[in-house]
Amino acid sequence: MIILGDSGLLRPGRWRWLAALGWMVALFAVMSVLLFPGWLHAAPAYRNAVRIGSVLVAYAVYALAVRYGERRAPVEIAARPLLPELLAGLAIGAGMFALVFTSLRLLGVYTLAPGQWGDWPTDIVWALRTGFAEELLLRLVVFRLLMRAGGLWPALAISALLFGAMHLANPNATLVAALAIAVEAGLMLAAFYLVTGRIWMAVGVHAAWNFVQGPVFGARVSGGTDTGSLFVSAPVQGSPDWLSGGAFGPEASLPAVIVGFVIFVVVLRAALRRWNREPVR
Repeated sequence: MIILGDSGLLRPGRWRWLAALGWMVALFAVMSVLLFPGWLHAAPAYRNAVRIGSVLVAYAVYALAVRYGERRAPVEIAARPLLPELLAGLAIGAGMFALVFTSLRLLGVYTLAPGQWGDWPTDIVWALRTGFAEELLLRLVVFRLLMRAGGLWPALAISALLFGAMHLANPNATLVAALAIAVEAGLMLAAFYLVTGRIWMAVGVHAAWNFVQGPVFGARVSGGTDTGSLFVSAPVQGSPDWLSGGAFGPEASLPAVIVGFVIFVVVLRAALRRWNREPVR
């Protein structure tokens, strides 16, 4: 069952759509401050602890906000399904990016060579933190409350475009890269939230996709660079950017868009079939 919220600030009424949008803006602002504080880049000895702590605090505050602002239990972050759904998401995300990278190799547009994996604990924390933080902001806050305000299709489109636009500030970003991320990840990750009614599987997919892309294959993650990875990879010189992703990395490539969109369609269809049996409220 998908719980969007139908009590408290989101109780039915003529202006519920406006209340949902206002609540979305307020939650987004608070969660952003908690998840991305100025002291996030602490001294290396404490950095991982700070990153983990900021996520735990943000989820605790979200749970309290839902309980008292929406007057309901925050079932979308229920603890009992966390481990199995997170592990399933990790397996799916790893498999998805492995398929993308295999396609790039078979097309002859990406190189691959042995690398040297350095600080793997930090890489694991980075990938998981990114998944937990961005899924809380973009799926639980933005997508859920947009869906409460205007329905499924506008929420999918707007939240995906916002997710893509947020990557425009990244190194080597282009409009094409942002649109690619909107399609392959913004839509797909929302579908994983919809099919379970919880955020954990989307978190796992997001984290594993980034982890396999960067620390494992050594490709650029959303335009950024990695300091150490199991392998080292790069676009073949002269290969078209639309096929290889260019300087932004594989996420701007055609294979990534195809894989992400196909998975989105499959998972969304499963979610819609589930809605025929369980109401959305």
